[in-house]
Parts: sequence; C-alpha cells; structure tokens
Amino acid sequence: MTKLLFVCLGNICRSPAAEDIMREMIRKAGAAEKVKCDSCGTSAYHIGAPADSRMQAHAQKRGYELTSLSRPFNDLKDFERFDYIFVMDPQNYDDVTAMAPTKKHLQKVKRMTDFCTEMTADYVPDPYYGGDAGFEKVLNILEDACSGVLEMLKRENRI
Repeated sequence: MTKLLFVCLGNICRSPAAEDIMREMIRKAGAAEKVKCDSCGTSAYHIGAPADSRMQAHAQKRGYELTSLSRPFNDLKDFERFDYIFVMDPQNYDDVTAMAPTKKHLQKVKRMTDFCTEMTADYVPDPYYGGDAGFEKVLNILEDACSGVLEMLKRENRI
C-alpha cells in the first residue's frame, strides 16, 4: 500500500482538502485499496478540529466531503509511515524538511504544486484570511496537483 500525507500549517484548509480530493480521485481510479491518504499541519493550533467550515462548504459544492480532524506533523512517525509527504507552501517545506532525520526521509517531501499539469502556481496559498475566491483558487490548484500525483502513481505502478 502506498501512503500519502498532505501538510499545511493548521490542517484545517489546504491539507484536508488535498487529502479528500486525492482520496476521491484514487477511488474513481479503482485503487482505494492500494493508496491511503492522510493530512496534518506543521502547527498544533487546531488539534482535533474539523476542516474550516468555509473550506468544507466550497469543497462540498464540488462533491468532496472533508472528514479528517486536524493533527500535528509527527516527525519520526510520519516520515516512517508515509511514502510521500506533500507540502503546500515554502514555509511548510522548510518546516518539514528541517525535521527529516535522514536524506532518505528528506526525499519523501514534495511540493504539491510541482504536480500541477494545467495551472502554474508556486505554492498553494492559505485561504484562511481571504474570501470565497481564495477557497476556490485553492481547490482549483489542488484538483490540478492531485491529478498530477495520480499520474505519477500510475507511472510508478503504484495503482
């Protein structure tokens, strides 16, 4: 089984959205038994909280149901448990890579937007303090990037 982890700051907007978008794409590809998705945050601000209600509402309009509860990144356990760790922005990248115990673990960390195939984005912006357009932009980027991740998994014969 291939295990994917999506990471943002608080684990209430971007990473739970990425987790569910990816899970749904994997389900539609008929590979739900082959790939597991999870999400977490680099901070512990929102431990046990569901996704932000605005992100839930925007995601639900697209057919996604964000059900995960926020948890912080656990450096040793998460580096060991997951095959790929996808980060949303440069700060998340710096925070997660600084915790990598070995070069092998460091190689698991990927920038989410590196998998975009249709859009050009340097990072997935945090929509928390923005309006509706910010949440829609994040979902657009994540749908594109998750499509790219799905293609990578197919190329690597993981699904």
